[in-house]
Amino acid sequence: MQCRQPSLEGTGEIPLRRLVKEALRMRPSRIIVGEVRQAESLDLLIALNSGLPGMCTIHANSAREAITKMCTLPLLAGENVGSRFVVPTVAGSIDVVVHAALDYDGVRRVREIVAVPGRVEEDVVEVADLFVEREGRLDRADGFPPHAERFRRAGYDLATLLAPADRSR
Repeated sequence: MQCRQPSLEGTGEIPLRRLVKEALRMRPSRIIVGEVRQAESLDLLIALNSGLPGMCTIHANSAREAITKMCTLPLLAGENVGSRFVVPTVAGSIDVVVHAALDYDGVRRVREIVAVPGRVEEDVVEVADLFVEREGRLDRADGFPPHAERFRRAGYDLATLLAPADRSR
């Protein structure tokens, strides 16, 4: 599905928020939103919080800033939406954040991968580093993703996914 701008007469607009809601009515097995910029982030969070697997892209300078942005964007949905609801919902709905950045040579590379354990401390969502960039390469850090059962149900073995790569090749 794709958004559509209004015509010159001001009719026919299809906003992303409506598409997210319509997609949920189709009983999907997963939801993927190309780019979250506004109030549609609230609808996506509610879908993820209900147990529907999904993902989205968001523009931010780091994985931590992406989480902060996901805590801020839903507030655009209206005055009745507050951070007391949004912040714990983000912490409980998001498992992993992958941050990619454009390098000087024009190539987009993964810079860091963080896990979201689900804890909030003073309105800040806690994160744990899974992979961090060191000397131009992505190295395994100490963190471990929460909710291993979610990955198992989806057919992923976390131990295999997070095992250190053989760099001798």
